[in-house]
Amino acid sequence: MGGKRQNQRNRRKRQVRRNRWGATGIAVVAAVVIFWPYTLIALGAAALGALGWWLWRRDRRARAADREFRAADRRARARATVAALDILSWREFEEHVAWLCRRDGCGQVEVTGRAGDLGADVTALLPDGRRLVVQCKQYRADRSVGSADMQKFLGTVYQHHRADLAVFVTTAGAFTRQALELATQQRVLAIHRDYLGLWNSGTPLLDLIAVNGAGQGRRERRKGG
Repeated sequence: MGGKRQNQRNRRKRQVRRNRWGATGIAVVAAVVIFWPYTLIALGAAALGALGWWLWRRDRRARAADREFRAADRRARARATVAALDILSWREFEEHVAWLCRRDGCGQVEVTGRAGDLGADVTALLPDGRRLVVQCKQYRADRSVGSADMQKFLGTVYQHHRADLAVFVTTAGAFTRQALELATQQRVLAIHRDYLGLWNSGTPLLDLIAVNGAGQGRRERRKGG
């Protein structure tokens, strides 16, 4: 008798479990039937979001690659234009720098480079009226401009020439670290070979201030000593 009752209890438990699973299944089916449009909408929105994110990433990478290509192309063309300046005489180089100043809208451009010029090879007035003084050094591409050259320029460009914007331009490949530190401290726009290439291929002089960050000049006129 006891075994029969136990079997009956086990059957009832199994039946209860089956009933519960059945009820759960019915609830799930009912939920799917009732909410399937919303489920499809949610899945569709998720798919569209994923597609949009993928397209955005792809476009971003393509734009970055295009910017890098254009920048590399500009650098290559700029370097090619600088190579043409290497064959100029020192006087022709100064005349060419003066022409670049005129191209960029400067007025009263003069080539003053000669013995005793005290570091002012080209002088001009910027379009906003500030006085521009340029030191030109035609060095080999494998050379660097050192701090001694920069110190000589700084010794006269502000005190003697009353420059509002001082520019040191060279065909040399670089400035030494000490020379660049001086340029930065004294707000000299230091233009080595690569930046000269940019200037020579059409970048305006004042845009190079943002490129190399070495000098901002002064908007205020320098007064007295």
